Amino acid sequence: MEGQDEPRWLSPDERDAWISLAWLMIKLPGEFDAQLQRDSGISLFEYLVLSALSMSPDQCMRMSDLAQHVNGSVSRLSNVAKRLEQRGWIARAPSTGNGRYIEATLTEAGMAVLHQAASGHVETVRRYVFDALGADQVTGLRDIGRQIAAQVERDRTGSPSAGRTLRQP
Repeated sequence: MEGQDEPRWLSPDERDAWISLAWLMIKLPGEFDAQLQRDSGISLFEYLVLSALSMSPDQCMRMSDLAQHVNGSVSRLSNVAKRLEQRGWIARAPSTGNGRYIEATLTEAGMAVLHQAASGHVETVRRYVFDALGADQVTGLRDIGRQIAAQVERDRTGSPSAGRTLRQP
């Protein structure tokens, strides 16, 4: 059939929205990483790892689940976890429930580092994201983010992780 191999090209509005989103995906992480490095001496990825652990029951997660949560490979997380463990910010040990899994646990020192870093990070997030938006736009951004995340998860795993929310550290 004719035209079936033709890509579904973006409309001008979709193209503009995509360019704006792509710019955000490229630029914002660099801004957040620079602020965290400058103010706290940690990378955005390290912050995300510490933050994810702080929001987990008992501040503990399986390494494989943590890698998925911070969208990093197991090997990348393993290298970062080794550095965080050397600094005394996390501890790794076999799971008590199933020794085949390694769990990472946030230490008190790691929680202190996270709390110190959080105020500057939140201020940077507020400055670059929320100060530019009205209340309705914040709600819209949340809803759009959830819809896109659910679509990505559905395509990756076959089931959405709807309603997943994060707590503050």
